[in-house]
Amino acid sequence: MENIQFAEELIREFLVFRGFTETLNSFGKELGSDIGKGFEVDKILNLIFSVYIPKFEAEKLIDLLSFFKRCFSHSDSALFATLSTLEQSILRYYVVNAIKYGKKDKVMEFLGIIGNDLLMRDQNWSSWFAIPYIQNPHLDPQFRVYFSEEWFQSLHLSVRNFLSEIFNGTHILQYRLLHFHLLSANLRIPALLKISSDRNTVNRLMKENKKLNLKLSRLQILLEEKEAQLCNLKSGASSVREVGGRGVGSFSHSVAGAADEAIFPSNFSDNVLVHDTSLMDGRESIQNQDDARLAESHASRAHTNDCPGEDRRSDADQMFQSDSVVESSSNVEGEEKFPEVKAVFQDTFLGHTNPINCCRFSATGENIASASMDGTVRIWTYDSSAPASKNATIYCGAEIMSLEWDCKSDRLLLIGTADGGIKAWNVDAKRVVCDLNSAEAYPSILDLKCSPVEPIFVSAAASRRQGTSYYDKLGFASLTVWNMRTWKAMAVLPLGKDPPAITSLCFNHNGKLLAAAATDGMIHMFDMSAGLQVTGWPAHDLAIGSVLFGPDETSIFSLGTDGKIIEWSLQSQGKILWSRNCNRFYDPENSSQFKHEMALDAKGRRLLVTSNSVSAPIYQVRGHMNGMRTLSHSGPITTVDWHPTLPIFLTGSADHSVRVTSIS
Repeated sequence: MENIQFAEELIREFLVFRGFTETLNSFGKELGSDIGKGFEVDKILNLIFSVYIPKFEAEKLIDLLSFFKRCFSHSDSALFATLSTLEQSILRYYVVNAIKYGKKDKVMEFLGIIGNDLLMRDQNWSSWFAIPYIQNPHLDPQFRVYFSEEWFQSLHLSVRNFLSEIFNGTHILQYRLLHFHLLSANLRIPALLKISSDRNTVNRLMKENKKLNLKLSRLQILLEEKEAQLCNLKSGASSVREVGGRGVGSFSHSVAGAADEAIFPSNFSDNVLVHDTSLMDGRESIQNQDDARLAESHASRAHTNDCPGEDRRSDADQMFQSDSVVESSSNVEGEEKFPEVKAVFQDTFLGHTNPINCCRFSATGENIASASMDGTVRIWTYDSSAPASKNATIYCGAEIMSLEWDCKSDRLLLIGTADGGIKAWNVDAKRVVCDLNSAEAYPSILDLKCSPVEPIFVSAAASRRQGTSYYDKLGFASLTVWNMRTWKAMAVLPLGKDPPAITSLCFNHNGKLLAAAATDGMIHMFDMSAGLQVTGWPAHDLAIGSVLFGPDETSIFSLGTDGKIIEWSLQSQGKILWSRNCNRFYDPENSSQFKHEMALDAKGRRLLVTSNSVSAPIYQVRGHMNGMRTLSHSGPITTVDWHPTLPIFLTGSADHSVRVTSIS
C-alpha cells in the first residue's frame, strides 16, 4: 500500500500548494468513503462482521464482496476460487445472523436482491430460500452447522488469513488492487503511482552504492597498510646493506636517528634533529622557561592536580618549538604538501543566511543539524533517498553555541544558546519538548554531551567577561548533569573555586568517564558514577578548543589554540603518543567568533580540524602520510564533524554553507 499512500500524500501536498481547498476537502471525503478501506485487514474485517452484517446492510456487503472479486479477477484461478468460496460463506452467515435475531424480513430482502444470481452460480442455494419458513432452522440437520460458534470462528479466521496473505503477500502488485479497471482495460498505469516504486528502486541502488563505496574504502585502507609494510621492508633491507658498508659505529648512529624520528613529528628534518646543536641548546632554554611558566600556572590555580606527565609535556613543547623553526621557512610549502581529497560525492547545503558555527551528524548519520550565527538551526539530510519528513528550521532567538544529538536515536536534538538556554527538540513531533535554563551567572552554553548509556547529558556553561576573541570572552565554568527523563538538574560536577571555562566535553564508550577541556590548557577527567574529578593534567599552554577519546579509548586527543594537536596516553598519564602542529591552518587573532574544533573518523585514523583557510586539514593519525585537505569553500572552515560509521565528513563555513563530502 506504500505506493498508493505515497501518491495520495503527493496529491494532498499539490492541492495545498495550489490553494485548491474545495478540491482538497472533496478528495478527503472520497478517501473517507473508500470502499476498500485502504486494504487494511482489520478494517475490512470490522466492516464485514461488525458493521454490515449486524446492521443488516445487505447491499453494501454485496458491493464490497463484488469489489474484491473484480480486484482479483485477473489473478490466478486458485486465488479467485478461494475468494468465491469465502464470499458464499459470508453471505450464508448474513442469512444465519438475520434468522438469529428474528429478522426474517431482512432475509427476504436479501434473497430478493441477490437470490437469482446465487441460484445461477450454485444450486445448493435453493434450500436456503426455505429457511425463513422453517420453525427451528438451528435444529435442522442441513443448517445446524451454520448456527454454531465454531463455524463462525472458522469463517472469521479464514477470511483474516486470506486477506492477510493477499495484501501482505506477493501474489499481485499493490497498485493493481486499486486500479484493477486500468489493468483489465489494458490502460497505462498513472505515472503518479510509479513514483514510489521508482523512489524505492533509487533508494535500493543508493544503499548498494554506499555498501560498495564502504567496501572500496576498506580495500584502499588495506592497500595502504600493505604498501606501508612493503616500504618498511625495503627501508630495512637498505639499512642492513648500509650497515655492512659502514660498520658498527655507523649502525648505532642510524638507530639513534631512527629513534629520534619515531619520537618527533614526521616533518622534522634529520639535520635539525641530529646535527643542529644550537637548536638543541635552544630546547634546553625553552624547557627551563616552560618549567618556570608551568610552576607559576600551578601556583595560581585554586585547585591542584597530580601531573606526572609534566616533564613529558615540556618535551612536547620543545618538539613543537623546533617544529615551528622548521616550518617558518617553508610555511606555504608545507601546506602545499597536503593533497586535496578525492571526493566520491559531495553535496552543499545553502539553507543558511549567516556564517555556520556548528554542524553535527545524528546518531545514525542519516540526519544533520547545522546552526548559524543568526540563531537558527536547520535539520536536513544529504541523502536524497531519505525521507524529508524530519527536516525543520528552529528559531532560537539567540546565538547557537552547541549542538548535540541523542546517542541512541535520531529523535532528540539538544541546542545550547548564548543566553543560557538549552532546548530539547523532538524531531518526530517537530517541536521543543523542553526548554531549560542554566544559572544566570553562566549564560554561555559552550558544549553539550549525552551519555552513550544513561539518559543524562552534561552541559558546560561559562560566565562572560570583556575580551576580543572567542576564548577571551569566557569567564568561569559550571558543569551540570541533567536527567533526560525528568528534564531536571541532577548534580554539578566539582571544579574548584573560580575554575576556567570548560570548552569541550567527551564521554567514553560506557559513559563512566567524562573528559573536560578548559581555557587554561588543563584536561580534567571525571568519574560519573561518583560525580568526582579523578585526575587531570596540563595539556596546552593556551586554551583547549576540543577534546576526544581515541577509538580504542586508551588515549585522548586534545586540540589547543596554541596550534598543537596531541594524542595523550591514558594508560601512562602525560605520555604523548602522537602530535602535530597545525599553526599554519589556525590563527587565533582571525578566529574571534568561532571555536577551534576537531573531529575523528569512525576508525580513529583521520583527524579533521577547523581552519582559517578555505580548506581544512585532515591528518593521518600515526600514519605514514602527512595528511590531506578538504575541497575549498569560499570562506574559513568554522566547524567540522565525521559520520558515525562511514567515510563522510561535514564542513561548515563562514560563507554560510555546509558541505557533505564522501571520500574513499
